[in-house]
Amino acid sequence: MRHLPHRRHDLSAWARWMPFELLVALRFLREGRTQTALILAGVTGGVAVIIFLTQLINQLQGTIIDRVLGSQAHVVIRPLEETTQRVLQGSADQAVAALVQPRAQRLRSVDQWERVAALAAATPGVLAVSPVVSGPAFAARGGSNKSVALLGVQPEEYRRVVRMDGYMTRGRFDVAGNGTLIGTDLAQDLGVGVGDKLRVTSATGRSETLDITGLFDMGNRDLNRRWVFVTLKLGQTLLDLPGGVSNIDLTVTDLFGANAVADQLRAQTGLTVDSWMQTNSGLLNALSNQTVSNNLIRSFVVIIVALGISSVLVVSVVQKQREIGILRAMGTGRRRIMAVFLLQGGLVGLAGSVLGAALAYTLLEVFSHIFKSPDGSQLFTAQLDPALVGLAALVACGVGLVAAVIPARRAARMDPVQAIRA
Repeated sequence: MRHLPHRRHDLSAWARWMPFELLVALRFLREGRTQTALILAGVTGGVAVIIFLTQLINQLQGTIIDRVLGSQAHVVIRPLEETTQRVLQGSADQAVAALVQPRAQRLRSVDQWERVAALAAATPGVLAVSPVVSGPAFAARGGSNKSVALLGVQPEEYRRVVRMDGYMTRGRFDVAGNGTLIGTDLAQDLGVGVGDKLRVTSATGRSETLDITGLFDMGNRDLNRRWVFVTLKLGQTLLDLPGGVSNIDLTVTDLFGANAVADQLRAQTGLTVDSWMQTNSGLLNALSNQTVSNNLIRSFVVIIVALGISSVLVVSVVQKQREIGILRAMGTGRRRIMAVFLLQGGLVGLAGSVLGAALAYTLLEVFSHIFKSPDGSQLFTAQLDPALVGLAALVACGVGLVAAVIPARRAARMDPVQAIRA
């Protein structure tokens, strides 16, 4: 039976199959354990910070966007606002002045809304289209009376724009006939529940008794107290808008491309078309500032890691100049000497990226259990994006190679005689 070789012999066997440059690079790293540990710690910390901050900010932004935009359309098409021009004419020595005032607003339908909805559905980037008729109304139960917003919708289309199924606490998001869906806060204010009846009166004086078939919780008390869903046909009747819709709600595939879709539809229809990026400019600015801050932090971390690797490898060149001189005297070319130190930078970057990814996941796991939302739910989950990890590893290896260029060139230019005498 063949005995396993001693570890030293085993390593020697492996060494025979290694390229010369890689063998020398590993030997230099192993001999300078303290320096190697310092470089590795710096790269690991840098990669961990990059992955951790990027993943954390991306998940927090995703949570914020989901909570803010989860209850609203990405793009909304509405009729143009009506204006009245009043001409004021003075005496002969006075200039003629014109004053433009808005008319008293009334509920109006989107002109030829079926054609507009079809055009919107055919627009690249649009995921779903839902016609909606909405207007003010009063909901009454016994002696209680609340001001509400009546929404007439087609359930199948509307749930593709707003994910209402995830907000339902009782029943499902579906209305038919005289059925209605109301928020949990409105139900509490009026003292009603599923199976009870509710009287709704619109601003035009039309009223209807509705059957409550479900309750929803949008995570927003104002919406929970105001929104009352009915069928599109019943909404048109109550709001005195027969066959019409007050707005067309859209969902787009790319959230940050909503402005482009809105601009295109505005030019094609001549109607008022607003995207969430226009109606939530404060949120958009906050997200942009977070992204800029994250990019700045990552840039400074990369620079610091590169300087750390370069400075430590420069010290290593000074310490190893006798060995470098011997290698040069034995006929080792400048390119091979340069490759040794470039490999050191690349190997440190590769090892640091693996350890950094593990450290980043550990930090995400720890912080996901420490920081909670006000309702006790997790702000983010501990997960790593493979593309982000791959990009961080590529950056770490690239930084390691670039940082090793200066010490590698310095080592390659050494005169072997002077290096040996030093």
